[in-house]
Amino acid sequence: MSLFDSKSRQVLKDPLMQDNPITLQVLGICSALAVTVKMDTAIVMSIAVIFVLTMSNTVVSIFRNMIPSRVRIIFALLVISSLVTLTDQYLKAYMYDMSKQLNVFLALIITNCIVLGRAEAFAMKEGPWRSFLDGLGNALGYGIILVAVSAFREFFGSGSLMGYQIISEEMYASGYQDNGLIAFPPGAFIILGLIIWVQRTIGKIEEE
Repeated sequence: MSLFDSKSRQVLKDPLMQDNPITLQVLGICSALAVTVKMDTAIVMSIAVIFVLTMSNTVVSIFRNMIPSRVRIIFALLVISSLVTLTDQYLKAYMYDMSKQLNVFLALIITNCIVLGRAEAFAMKEGPWRSFLDGLGNALGYGIILVAVSAFREFFGSGSLMGYQIISEEMYASGYQDNGLIAFPPGAFIILGLIIWVQRTIGKIEEE
């Protein structure tokens, strides 16, 4: 069997846009609102989710036939929490300021519906390779939306991207003002809603 046969490619590709975990499955909304004020925090959060989701899916898949059904969720939570703790300790050791900014939201990856849902719905039934691809696809789909929302919020909310000032002082002097609403949670709701609307319109996706 080819590592990238048609089913494996579909498993990786679908969550990016066609079945995106945030915009189509409406999961992981809390972090999309909480950590998207700046692009750097959104990117680090996305990388953390990529690591946790791909590794948890792979580990759960490897041991799926050894796990009694009555403790499968407990096992998945144990794997996920161990990976989140490892990620948190790494950030505290090498990116302490970022760790403080992410604060409780990093720990909440443990209860993120995307992570636990993929372990339960996919990794418990499929082999390690496809489970890895499923985790990677869903994590990338999650990250794409986080980075897109954070880019809008940082640019229109503070005139910068990745901490670099984009809007010049001359523009501010001529009367330009940042949109303060965008920097607050309602702004994230508005941007996320617009992204969902555009995606569903272009993809002609209708609610069943």
